[in-house]
Amino acid sequence: MKKLFVFTFFITSSIYPLIAQQAYYNDVDLTLTGQDLYFELQNKIDQASATFTYEDARFSAEVTDEDTQNNSNILLVYGFNDADGNCTTDRSRNKNAFGGSGCEWNREHVFARSNANPSMGSASNATTGIAADPHNIRPSDQQMNNDKGNRLFAAGTGDAGVLGTGNWYPGDEWKGDVARMMMYMYTRYGDRCLPSLMGVGPLEGSTEMLQLFLQWNVEDPVSDFEDQRNPHLENVYGNRNPFIDNPYLATLIWGGPVAEDRWNLLSVSEGNVNTTTLYPNPASEVMYLFSATKNIKKVKVYSVSGQLITTYLNVEPNQAMDISKLAPGLYLFSINSEEESSYKKVIIQ
Repeated sequence: MKKLFVFTFFITSSIYPLIAQQAYYNDVDLTLTGQDLYFELQNKIDQASATFTYEDARFSAEVTDEDTQNNSNILLVYGFNDADGNCTTDRSRNKNAFGGSGCEWNREHVFARSNANPSMGSASNATTGIAADPHNIRPSDQQMNNDKGNRLFAAGTGDAGVLGTGNWYPGDEWKGDVARMMMYMYTRYGDRCLPSLMGVGPLEGSTEMLQLFLQWNVEDPVSDFEDQRNPHLENVYGNRNPFIDNPYLATLIWGGPVAEDRWNLLSVSEGNVNTTTLYPNPASEVMYLFSATKNIKKVKVYSVSGQLITTYLNVEPNQAMDISKLAPGLYLFSINSEEESSYKKVIIQ
């Protein structure tokens, strides 16, 4: 991983406060990045019920996975077709059709129990702990659940099913949900639930996060259906999946493609120079400044600790600024004209 740093710059300055959308995160320092943010979220979500059971997860699923179009039904993970006459591929099913027989739904551990290291063990109704964590449990058709088994997730397209040599594609509708569940499991349980134990493909840097999951997190944004999960589980289980609340947290921790920022964590005060833009952002080699103000005298770059790193003088509109010598991380760019200043947060990759 390209190390990112703690952002503590100018608490009393013109930066807008970074306020989480959900009150649950009020005691979490969301100005952190990289491994610092990973451990901050880990400490937060570890504060969950120790008595919640696998049976509790069944009844919670009837709330968290309720079909938004039919409140008598639940949606089945990996499902995609209710009209093909094959109940294995059903997407929606009556809540009462629970069991282990054909055309019934049961509880799917999306991060397979046997793939954890050490294994999560068996799951009876009285089971508590990791095997009962409801953030990893989704309703699934009984046969679809068996078909997926402990197969590893891999890149694909279209509907859910077995890939090639025996991997599993969760389906276009479900891949983002799966990715954010894998991010939760890795954040909560650490190396016991390494993403590489549940998926295939290259890793993003040294932090063991699969590029596959980072890509799915971007390609399949959070839906209204997925948003149902956290409010109920916070109430009955005691924690939330942060990557549902804000997929951009994954970008801040592991890098990779930029996910949706639902909390606008990169917002800053624009001062009075509202026509100023820095692009691209994130960037790696070169950054350009666009401004209707032609008398930009200085662009100052500050580190996350408030240290002045470098200054660009007399920057013209659309002039390239060489940023290749800046270490990867989060910076504040101060754009100064003769009369005023503007501030923008920038990620250097």
